[in-house]
Order: sequence, then structure tokens, then C-alpha cells
Amino acid sequence: MLKSSLKLIAIGVASLSVSAAQAQQSQQPEIGPAPSFDLPDTHTIQLANGLEATFIDFGLAPKVNISIQVLAGNVFDGEHTYLADIVAGMMEEGAAGETSEDIARAFASMGGDMNVGVGMHTTSFSANVLSEFGPDAIRRMATIIQQPDLPDSEFDRLLQNQIRNMTVARSQAGPLATEAYVGLLYGTDHPYGEGLPDVGEMDSFTMDLVRQFHVDHFGAARTRIYIAGRFDQSAMEAAIRDAFADWEAGPETGVPPAAIRPGPVVRLINREDAPQTTIRLGFPAPEIGTDDAIRMTVMNALLGGSFTSRLTRNLREDKGWTYSPGSGITNRVGSSYWTFNADIVTEHTVEAFSEIFDEIQTLQLNLPDDDEATGMRNWLSGIFILQNASTGGLIGQISSRDFFGLPDDYLETYVDRINAVTNGDISSVASDYLPLNDMVLVIVGDLDSIEDGIRAFPQLADAEFITDSE
Repeated sequence: MLKSSLKLIAIGVASLSVSAAQAQQSQQPEIGPAPSFDLPDTHTIQLANGLEATFIDFGLAPKVNISIQVLAGNVFDGEHTYLADIVAGMMEEGAAGETSEDIARAFASMGGDMNVGVGMHTTSFSANVLSEFGPDAIRRMATIIQQPDLPDSEFDRLLQNQIRNMTVARSQAGPLATEAYVGLLYGTDHPYGEGLPDVGEMDSFTMDLVRQFHVDHFGAARTRIYIAGRFDQSAMEAAIRDAFADWEAGPETGVPPAAIRPGPVVRLINREDAPQTTIRLGFPAPEIGTDDAIRMTVMNALLGGSFTSRLTRNLREDKGWTYSPGSGITNRVGSSYWTFNADIVTEHTVEAFSEIFDEIQTLQLNLPDDDEATGMRNWLSGIFILQNASTGGLIGQISSRDFFGLPDDYLETYVDRINAVTNGDISSVASDYLPLNDMVLVIVGDLDSIEDGIRAFPQLADAEFITDSE
């Protein structure tokens, strides 16, 4: 009898829980006003050799985040793709007679660590240490950047690691699709169009190439330092001047701008019996800093750039044809592009393209309603503020502003400009920048299953088709 009573009580509680959940779903809270953003106080100095340093006073924790960014990324690889990565790896192996273990222990004793990363434009050295050790961290980082040992004994190991990474990447559909995609956008005569190293290319790398890359691309005039957190600014500035003032300016800076080649063009790469089709679909986009770029940001969030976007809801939530679709805008010097990425179940690939094209055309022809558009504007505003709620996030935003030469008030006015985008603007930029008869499209998958269906789309009637095997 007791068990039966308990069972009835449990059923009643469950019923109440379901009713409460249904009530919550039917009575969603109203969308609140977008938050505002105030950039913390910053101060920038420039040394006589051209090096610049920006100080960002932020937070309460007794930590300081140091980012030293050198214009020495993959865009400068030249004929040796991934060379910047090899150089960065070698620089971590020791400096001024100290080993990598010595350096790691030194930063650990400061309550943090140091990392090196290579991007398209810069090689970045970052450390997050207790505030009292900020000047010591600056001096050690300066030694690593200016006086790397580049030990011959570590070269083969690092090179083979990179070759293995490249081999693994070439076995995966995603990297192959991205390589083909940027090659269509920029051509292989510009570094932006380079993908993975050719097989065997890295076998020709030598220590002479590593040392020459460091000479050619590391110098004070190519370096920008960002310091964010709690710190003694006079002590940090003194450390920077002491460690970097005598460093030579180095070679001229500058990244060659590149224009994007518009479509229509489709590249098909065969992976026999592949269970999924990997796609990269894109168009040239307005350059960062323009009014249309802000409008495009809101449009992207609504169409494919958020978890509640139309394409995500359609293809993932409603249809279940893909797990992680998404779109985004990539900014380069002199150009930008919008891309939709997805890995779609092979048997539903052609159907999925119908849905993708329909979602784009629907947005072009019909303004979004106020609830959807306001939700996206507020979501972007909130995400922006969250991204700037950490020292690393602030450094990322400010350094991007500086690299692309955006106005000083770009970050302070960002939220206001996002919320000034109208519903009509959203549909307008979709029409202006996503013309389906001019798309750049890469498809990696089982062509026997999908090629005929893809070629039949009227949106691709005038496209150049390039077909190759894996």
C-alpha cells in the first residue's frame, strides 16, 4: 500500500513538473534592453624603434595577461607552407642558453605559463602571471623572442611532428574542403589561398630556412605588446623599455592585400562511400569596419551564425541531417568572406542544399519579424560584452581593432551600431552579398551518390564545375 501511495505521489509531482515546464514554454520572458559596453582605460606608448605597447587596466584579480604579437604569421611562409609554425616551435626550445624546461619552470614560479601560437598574420607569445611578476615575465619573453637558441638537436623532432599533423589533416574531409575553398577564393598565388603543405614539401625544410625566417620577420617595428589586468604600469613600462629599446626595428612591415575571386564555381572532391558530405559555401563579404560589415554580422547570426539561427534549426534540430552546421565571416587584409560550413549525412545532401538555398532566398525576400531580429541583436550585444569580460578577450578585441586600422571608438560604439541594424538591413545585405548564382562552393563526399543532384540545381546552372578525386 505504501509503495502504491508513493507511486501516485510521484506521478502527481511529475504531472505538476510537466505542467510547469509547459507554462514556462508558453510564457517566455520578454526580451530586455541591450546592455551597454564601456572600454576600460588604455594607454599606448611607442619606442623609438617602432615597437608599440598598450596597457589595459582591467579586473580585480592580482594577475596580468601579456600578449606580444609579431607580424610573422603564415602569410609570410612564402614557398614553405607552415614554416612559421616550425620557427615558433623552435623558439620554444630554449633561449640565451636556457632550455625549454628552464623556461617552463620559470613561468610556473610566476604563477602561470607561456604559450606560442601562429596565426595567419602574427606569431603570438602570451603569458598570464601573478601581477608582481609582470616585469620578470616581460624580460623573459623578450629574451625568447630576440635571442632564441634554435637548437639543431630539436629540429628533426619538431619537423616530423608537423609532418604527422599535416598527414592527419590530409586524411580528413574538413581540412581538404577548407584548402580547396580558400584556393578558389584567393587563388594559390596569394598566401590567403594556401592550404596544407604539399606532400613532401616539408622534407626540404632546413635550419637555415628557420634562422632566415627569424631574421626576416622578427623586429621591433613588427611587434605590438598588449598588457591587461592589474599591474604597476610604471614598472611594466620600464621593463619593456629595458628589454626592447635596443632591439633593431627589423624589415618593413605590411601584408599584401588580396581581392576575392567571385563565383560561380563549384569544386567536387570525391571520397568514395563517405557517410557524410562536407561543404564550404561562401561569398565575398564587406570589409571589416564598414557599415555593411555590421549589418552582415547581424544577418549572419540570424541565418547561420548562432545556435538558434535558421539554418541550424532547420538542418540540425528539425531535420537531423547534420550535427554542427554554422556560418561566419572571415576578415583578411583588403577583403572578407562569408562561409557556411556543414557535414551532412550523404543520403540527405541534395535535400539539404534545397533547404540551404530556400533559407537564403527566404531571408532575401522577406524581412525577419521583430522578435527574431531583436533577439539576434541583443544576443550579439551580450556575446560581445561577455567576450570583453576577460583580459584575454579584451586583448583579442583591441589587437584586432589595431591590426585592421579601425577607428579608436570602434569597440565603444559596436553595441550601438549592432542595435541600429534594421530588419530591412538584414534582408538587404542578404540580397546584396549572398547572390546564389555567384556562389563559391566546395563539396567533399561520395560523388556517385550526390553529384547528379547537385548539378541539377538551377542556382548552379552557370557555374564552373571542377571535379577531382581525393
